Amino acid sequence: MNLSPDPSFDFNLLRWLGGAPYHGADVAEVLKLAGRLTAGDFESWYSEFFSLAERVAREGWQDRPATPVTRRDRAFRAAAYYRAADFYLHGNPADPRIKITWAEARDQFDRAIAELIPAGERVTIAADGFDIPAIYYRASRDPAPRPTVLMCNGFDGSQEEMLHVSGFAALERGFHVLTFEGPGQPTVLREQGLGFRHDWEAVVSPVADFCETIPEIDAGRLALLGLSFGGYLAPRAAAFEPRIAAVITIDGLFDGYESVTNLLTPPLRSLLEARDADGFNAAIRPAMDHGTGLRWWIEQGMWVFRADTPYEFYDQARRYTLAGVVDKIACPVLVCEASADDFNPGQADRLATALGDRATLRSFTPGESAEAHSHLGAWVLMNGVVFDWLTGTFDASAPGTAAMTGRHNHPESSAP
Repeated sequence: MNLSPDPSFDFNLLRWLGGAPYHGADVAEVLKLAGRLTAGDFESWYSEFFSLAERVAREGWQDRPATPVTRRDRAFRAAAYYRAADFYLHGNPADPRIKITWAEARDQFDRAIAELIPAGERVTIAADGFDIPAIYYRASRDPAPRPTVLMCNGFDGSQEEMLHVSGFAALERGFHVLTFEGPGQPTVLREQGLGFRHDWEAVVSPVADFCETIPEIDAGRLALLGLSFGGYLAPRAAAFEPRIAAVITIDGLFDGYESVTNLLTPPLRSLLEARDADGFNAAIRPAMDHGTGLRWWIEQGMWVFRADTPYEFYDQARRYTLAGVVDKIACPVLVCEASADDFNPGQADRLATALGDRATLRSFTPGESAEAHSHLGAWVLMNGVVFDWLTGTFDASAPGTAAMTGRHNHPESSAP
């Protein structure tokens, strides 16, 4: 079933709908919104999601106060819909709606995490030349040290989204959670003007430093989970940060340049390989006019890489490879693979092969309804696999037990 005849809209509608099991959406209101969209019209997307966010933020009974759980769930949904409204606006960085919509999203999200028990806490972690915005969620008020999952999003998502993707699932299983953003990601990009950097250890090492200052975090059991483009960022960081005890990639990404060129035609790729900047920029504009997905991809890439032209975005992406780096990763890595991934085909297997015995490759298939990029719409299944693996990995590395080794391929039937 398609949620929209436009492939980009269809993909992202499933993305937001997929947050429903973890307080990020209500199913019917997203489905009804999908029916009102003009396929491929970015203004239609903004208008419908902004209107829905405004309605949800103000809903409720007029003659009685809302309970804390009701306030929390309402604010989480409103925040998610404001983030959705912002999604296709970045082709014009001067659009004032970007700032307004994001401020509303943050306000609603902060209202929601204040109602969690224990409450989520925003923190700022100092790094070399920039600040790292993070949110710390505790699984319990129990002060005993617990293993903790550090979570980062990718090319276009926020740390707030990570709570709905895997954060709640980790908390339910007794892990503390620390989400964070680095250069190129929403808060750092907006507030500090910094685009992506390939050396993600510059972000993760200060986060690990912070974890060592929190008594209820077991700094010897830190896992790093990266979503989408985070499937490159997380293993890159682990190659240079030995305090990361386990890595989860959703999904594995070995070469970011190959990923961002997947949507290009052979003639466009030839212009890139010839390093013909003027020719590439001239040729890409008509292609963007005829493809919503390509248009969004390039506008988003220029936005997050702080690039002035499409060629500059693609040229910067050449640095995002694990070649020459992957052998430095010492910890076990769960490499998730979306078997029908349109963005990164073959990348997860390539990463797992390069890691050898350090990798566990788990392919998610159409039979599980989990084959899409980042396993959209199947996060309950995915999180069962992820956190059962992580629990087993940490248990196996505890004193007196055998360490987990070996590259494992799990078939479709190995449900959590």
